[in-house]
Amino acid sequence: MTKLITPKTGLIQRRSVLKGIGAGATLLAAPSIVRAQDSDRTLNFLSWPGHTDPAVIGPFEEATGIKVVAKEYVGGDNMVALVNQSPVGTYDLILSDAEYVIQLVQGGFIDPLTPEDYPFEDFFPEFQKFPGHWIGDDLYSVIIRFGYLGVSYRTDVLTQDEVDTYQILKDPKVTGKVGYFDWYLPSMGCLSCGAGNVGHPYDINDDEFAALLGFMDEVKPQTTGFYSMADTFSSLTNGDAAIIPGVGDWITQLLAADGVPVSSWVPKEGGVQWTESLCIGKDSPKADLAKEFIQYMSSPEGQALSAVMPAYNASVPSKKGWEVLNATNPDAAKRLRMTFEDNNVMDDYAEGKINIRQTPVQQDIEDWTDAFTDFKS
Repeated sequence: MTKLITPKTGLIQRRSVLKGIGAGATLLAAPSIVRAQDSDRTLNFLSWPGHTDPAVIGPFEEATGIKVVAKEYVGGDNMVALVNQSPVGTYDLILSDAEYVIQLVQGGFIDPLTPEDYPFEDFFPEFQKFPGHWIGDDLYSVIIRFGYLGVSYRTDVLTQDEVDTYQILKDPKVTGKVGYFDWYLPSMGCLSCGAGNVGHPYDINDDEFAALLGFMDEVKPQTTGFYSMADTFSSLTNGDAAIIPGVGDWITQLLAADGVPVSSWVPKEGGVQWTESLCIGKDSPKADLAKEFIQYMSSPEGQALSAVMPAYNASVPSKKGWEVLNATNPDAAKRLRMTFEDNNVMDDYAEGKINIRQTPVQQDIEDWTDAFTDFKS
């Protein structure tokens, strides 16, 4: 498992957070944001796409009378930019990838949570005090979903044995057929594993960073394109891409269920874990309602529904959530490898092949985003 770096103490000013986003990130134009609805029972939620699907939050809204309205983003850098450009109190809830929670804390964008309000005793031990969500004994975010990133591939082109190493990206068999999700952090994290930075793809010294850049130069001629979230699905479906590093089951589970010949695999050099968590926005006027929502999403019932969210499926950290999923949707539990009898996603975690995704540790973020921009050119 990759070593995690303890965050530096002290807060930074809201506007200074943008310095850490990097020149290569796509910053959103400063939005003129008005709270989506200002009724006493409406929560404004900044999230990845799909998290307010009625299939997931419908029972919560019906039971509580609370309406959840989403402003959607793609990529943690865009999330931080949106928060930074918005008045305090704009968002009651923020869905953050784990590696950005520390930035939200340092920027003063989120409020601390009371641990006893949430059912951590239901979670697998590995997720009860997840790194970066806690600073000392202070809780700032509750993990609700995760998944593994390695490679996703067309099974009518490649075999699992062939994709058990990132060296497959250089094979003539996939010339002009290697795609990428257009976000530097997952893509370069997996390429860093392939470059030999095993066990620490984001915490690399100058020589290891040079090895990553060299590997990127080697695989660059194989590239077919860089894709948005939606285009990542379509490129595998139509065969434009035969393999995409830096993505995983969140793509292929849904496509395979629709009959597309695709699968995902974490190569022997290792992969990356993505982690989504819920925070309460700084000075939210509806913090109590936001707490109710996080309690629902971390409950066994909310966890079971979140696992099969229509936009993209995921693993969930709640053992009791697994129990509910196995009881209510056993086919999905088996497909998502969240059963207790067979090899499951927690077994992968225990094997040590999975590195928690981080922002770069020894280089500036701009060094990585600039390298990714050059890679795309």
